[in-house]
Amino acid sequence: MLKIQSKHSISLSIILSVVFLAVCGFFAFIMPNLVDILINASNSVSKHGLITGIDRTVILSMAYVALLVVILTDILLLLLLLRVRSGLIFTSASVSLIRGVSWCLLSLGAIFVGLGIFFLLCFAVAFVVVLVGLCLRVVKNVIEQANEIKSENDLTV
Repeated sequence: MLKIQSKHSISLSIILSVVFLAVCGFFAFIMPNLVDILINASNSVSKHGLITGIDRTVILSMAYVALLVVILTDILLLLLLLRVRSGLIFTSASVSLIRGVSWCLLSLGAIFVGLGIFFLLCFAVAFVVVLVGLCLRVVKNVIEQANEIKSENDLTV
């Protein structure tokens, strides 16, 4: 398996995070068109009622809220990567950033549950997003405990 140096891996992750942020900005401009395409596709295959009127507005609003949460998540991840590059891993600020990312993912899962009312596939997306959010909660707890142990060790030296 391909393994690159840690320094290069962090730099690559930072670059990808910045590119992802730019892509999110692009999606902000084309979101109405994307939502229309999704709704039209759903309407053409749906056995349930057609999505029209106020439902379109609700879906577009939820899509923009989801995009804002994704942008916030990416910014928090970028800040965390910058801290990792600086060697500031086992700190309360890093734990707070991981906590923020996990809450963003759990919030995103709730948004996708709401979108699941209109598009059943969104329930599966919500499940995966919530699972990743829960995994991050566990990682946050591990790093938080490591930070406490590190703080205790620093005091005893």
